Amino acid sequence: MKICIITSTRADFGLLKNLIFELKEQKFNYKLITLGTHFSNYYGLTLNEIKESKIKIYKKIFHQIKTDNEIGISETIAKCTKALTINLKKLCPNLLIVLGDRYEILACAISAHICGIPVAHIHGGELTHGVIDDAFRHSITKMSQIHFVANRIYKKRVIQLGENPRNVFVVGGLGVDSIKKVKLISKSKIEKKLNIRFLKKNILINFHPETLSKGLARFHIKEILAAIGSLNDTCLIFTMPGADVENKTIINEIKKFVNQNKNSFFFKSLGQINYFSILKLVDGMVGNSSSGLLEMPTFKKATINLGNRQSGRLKGDSVIDAKIKKKNIINAINKIYQIKYQRKFKLSSNPYGKGGASKKIGNILKKIKYKNLLNKKFYDIKFYK
Repeated sequence: MKICIITSTRADFGLLKNLIFELKEQKFNYKLITLGTHFSNYYGLTLNEIKESKIKIYKKIFHQIKTDNEIGISETIAKCTKALTINLKKLCPNLLIVLGDRYEILACAISAHICGIPVAHIHGGELTHGVIDDAFRHSITKMSQIHFVANRIYKKRVIQLGENPRNVFVVGGLGVDSIKKVKLISKSKIEKKLNIRFLKKNILINFHPETLSKGLARFHIKEILAAIGSLNDTCLIFTMPGADVENKTIINEIKKFVNQNKNSFFFKSLGQINYFSILKLVDGMVGNSSSGLLEMPTFKKATINLGNRQSGRLKGDSVIDAKIKKKNIINAINKIYQIKYQRKFKLSSNPYGKGGASKKIGNILKKIKYKNLLNKKFYDIKFYK
């Protein structure tokens, strides 16, 4: 049996890495195809992280990333669909594994569907009302035959989309898996490695565009920067937003802020070990990244979740929602340092599980009957008056 795995960004590779190691350990014949922002210097050339992991790449699909507007994204989808279709016809895998809700991943699901190759989708059934990715995720679900979800609520939603319950498996989140596997770096070593200096207070800022709220990116990032710019004796660590419409507006504003504030640092890509080490060391995360909901709760640290991008996703008790306005953001950040909230953070649990997702997926894939997967029918749920 031949399995093909797709990675298109730093984020999905960080989640898939341990799954790939698990599949290798269980003697699966897997082939990794890389595409998307992995080849872009602008996004930190994260292909190097794959090379450092010593995971063999079967095929590299290069294409120029133009993602600050709708035409650029449409071009990326078209090029990915064509290139992957060509490669899938050559490889003829028994299964394609994809993760998440990116538009490149939708292109991969389309290619597999056209080629008659079954798809296993990871992290389906989730909601992100504030971005166009929400529809992409559900579209990928409809073109997939196997579903590995992070929570029972997400399983119900995938079934609601017409998927057979027998092919929907609750395995937990791969982000939790990654945290449990990685060996974190100490404070002094991470300071030296990244050339940063932690202060009395330390915050990670991870903010992406709300792609269903067009034209608001500049207003949003200015409100955020105004709020965190008022903090005293605080180290501010920024990570680069993903490849979405209006992301350059956010990046340019962050760079200007960092140039004017010596206690601020900006990174295109930290790499998984550095990133998780920082999550453990900072007081909290501010922004709207899925990482604040899926991964930060495992460290029992605060997430200030801003705006609507992650609206609809399950949230642990360590997540504090706030509007993207200076006053609201400041009030939310102040809660990070209040004793009653710190107690709440320490007692909180991660709704995406305690780890072990990679092994569960590997064990399930061993038992799947691949010959009948393409014979997929819409599963109707019963309605009661």
